[in-house]
Amino acid sequence: MNNSFDLLSAAEACIKCGKCIPTCTIHQVNADETTSPRGFLHLLGAVQEGTLELDKNAKEIFESCFLCTNCTAVCPAALPTDWMIEKARIEIAKKHGIAWWKRLFFALLKRRGVMDFLARAGYVLKSCAFKTDPKKGGMLARFGLPMVKKNRLLPSPAAKSFLNTYPEEMNFGGDRKVAIFIGCLANYVYTEIGDSLLYILKKLGINAFIPKDQLCCGAPAWFTGDVASVKWLIKYNIEYFELFIESVEAILVPEATCSSMMIHDWLRVLEDEPEWQERARKITEKTHIATAWLYDHTDLHSRVSSVTENATRVTYHDPCHARKTQGVFKEPRALLQKGYELVEMSDPNRCCGFGGVTMQSEKFHLAQAAGVPKAVMIAETKAEVVSAECSACRIQLSEAMNAADVSCRFNHPLELIALNLKAAASTPEEPLTEEKSEDA
Repeated sequence: MNNSFDLLSAAEACIKCGKCIPTCTIHQVNADETTSPRGFLHLLGAVQEGTLELDKNAKEIFESCFLCTNCTAVCPAALPTDWMIEKARIEIAKKHGIAWWKRLFFALLKRRGVMDFLARAGYVLKSCAFKTDPKKGGMLARFGLPMVKKNRLLPSPAAKSFLNTYPEEMNFGGDRKVAIFIGCLANYVYTEIGDSLLYILKKLGINAFIPKDQLCCGAPAWFTGDVASVKWLIKYNIEYFELFIESVEAILVPEATCSSMMIHDWLRVLEDEPEWQERARKITEKTHIATAWLYDHTDLHSRVSSVTENATRVTYHDPCHARKTQGVFKEPRALLQKGYELVEMSDPNRCCGFGGVTMQSEKFHLAQAAGVPKAVMIAETKAEVVSAECSACRIQLSEAMNAADVSCRFNHPLELIALNLKAAASTPEEPLTEEKSEDA
């Protein structure tokens, strides 16, 4: 296995202290030492040593990791277990291949026009197999489908994608300018995230540039081991972003997974191509998860109106790719707590259990099990809204609440902030675009 570090040495560096065990998402739902972080490390060392073959059994084991990074956060030796498993998945994909439907999905991520057509077709035809439930924020399967049981809540395609709704240049009368990398789910499903971000930027007087030809950050393919697709997407986006990066102050990403992928994993993926890695670094240095940048670089916090009576009760879930990989968790809370009654769940840092494409398909039973305790925690707060800056978490938590019959809706923090700003506006405001007004 080709690595930038010695897997065997890393495995031997693990002192088997067990601090990772209580935090490990897969161990919490499947208490087997084999699929614990130290178990993973031991097996990875054996793979490099040549005493363990990457057979189908090993494939099952390494694909059961949620890549939540809890173990790396508490490891005294700071061992990058997640990074080592990601590298192992590349070798697994080379040896065992990737399921045809995953290969098709990753290929579609490279073709914006085809994705636009399929998303629109999905919106038009979704009622054939699904019933939309606005209160739950998704659509329910009318009957059992391959890998989708009846009444499972899934994300519902929007009438029009975010990127196809607005012009590329949004001039809000200021002398500052940021670009927006929206992410696939916020582009095709949860378009209100982008709407809210633009509204906030408008109120701040910060101009927005919406790069129309942006493509997926590569996270779904990366977590599955399709390194060829990941590199293609990364290099495409780098070349495209280089066309405008000097003209913007920052690239705002309202998604934890996308921002973490761009800021951290792009550099990891390109470790063996230093020239590309350096080009990526110039992009990632200006890339920020949206709430952190808005809190640190604007006066948004002072603009949020204080609500003391009948405030909506909100509980906040920390996405793994926000708190653990980027250290972002105080900022969204600081922006929300003035306008809402913010109540903490018992363990906001516990992984919700989304886990990626494989976990949401072949291994959905593990994702279901990981979601159960989060639904309980949310219910215990008696919150009206649960929030997180991650659409993957939104999918997982919404289904977990659906399965547990928890009456609580999900809203992105930017949605909640925009709602607060709108409520404080003294007069009705014009929609950002006529097109958006019609779709609404």
